[in-house]
Amino acid sequence: MRSHFLRYVAFLAAGSLALLNNAAAEKRKPMSQIQQEKFGTLPDGSAVKRYTLKNKNGVTAKIIDYGAIVTELWVPDKSGNLQNVVCGFDNLDQYVKGHPFFGAIAGRYANRIGKGRFTLEGKEFKLATNNGPNHLHGGNKGFDKQLWHSEAIGSKAGQQSVKLTYLSKDGEEGYPGNFTVTVVYTLTDDNELRIDYTGASDKATIVNVTNHSYFNLAGSGDVLGHELMIAADRYTPVDDELIPTGEIAPVKGTPLDFTEPHTIGERIDQLKPKPGGYDHNYVLKSGGKGFELAARVKEPKSGRVMEVLTTEPGVQLYTANGMDGKLIGVGGVKYVKFGAFCLETQHYPDSPNKNNFPSVVLRPGETYRTSTIYKFSTK
Repeated sequence: MRSHFLRYVAFLAAGSLALLNNAAAEKRKPMSQIQQEKFGTLPDGSAVKRYTLKNKNGVTAKIIDYGAIVTELWVPDKSGNLQNVVCGFDNLDQYVKGHPFFGAIAGRYANRIGKGRFTLEGKEFKLATNNGPNHLHGGNKGFDKQLWHSEAIGSKAGQQSVKLTYLSKDGEEGYPGNFTVTVVYTLTDDNELRIDYTGASDKATIVNVTNHSYFNLAGSGDVLGHELMIAADRYTPVDDELIPTGEIAPVKGTPLDFTEPHTIGERIDQLKPKPGGYDHNYVLKSGGKGFELAARVKEPKSGRVMEVLTTEPGVQLYTANGMDGKLIGVGGVKYVKFGAFCLETQHYPDSPNKNNFPSVVLRPGETYRTSTIYKFSTK
């Protein structure tokens, strides 16, 4: 009897030990690794890397270190089917040939600066004029056309991250100061693509960095049927060259009013002849004072929903007014007019020349810091 009892105790002990060993093995299991591969070679011989981040739900983000570009973002619909929801290419050559800032980091100053000039601490600075007489998205060779230093900074529970860093030297495209900027892309198991920006300069300068992804929650076709809400009841009116006048005006009674959901195409024809679609900066209710909801978009057929949360005071709505079907992207998708929308979280255009706009000045000893989340779900 005693021997049976001892064998039973030994059996239980062995079972418990096996369970403990299994639990320890599970803990030691490596987490899903960030895939890294060569994406191509630049004309100067530099190799470009692509990182693939994937969460437990299958959401997949692909990012290259040329331009810190999000090239693909695969998100499920209400039936669980994955679809790429950003405009991009599957080869480097098409990015190098030129493109409308698909998925890129725009800087040192995203959006427009009137006449390519601003005055800081009593000195006038002249920037590249690459948008008619004005400066756009950092100039002729902005952050979108630079090779960034990149590294996967590891996976931890529920998230994967890639860090990209670039030194914009004093005088580059006319900007003062050696400005070092870091962008961290993080994909979470909550289906969020988070972008954290930090930077510092050794001289007073101006900074306004954003991601310029073009979204289509259906994956192809136009986005006129997407339902959009923007958490802003004011915007910054512009002149014929899309430079803000300095006024901050209510959206009420205009086709810019998305305080309640409207389809993007419902009133878009009222915006002709210029800009021929949406290309407007919205003054967010949050004022950039915290991490708040800036916009929500729903694509009815797929059920995909995207929420944009940001610490920035503004967001630029752009509806791919210049696309014409000539560019072919991932999976052979044709990028047609109104085939995507951008929600570029930012400070306002031409802020260096508008004293009533929130400041974009960064001085030595200060840290530039801003964050944005694109969160995906279905409904």
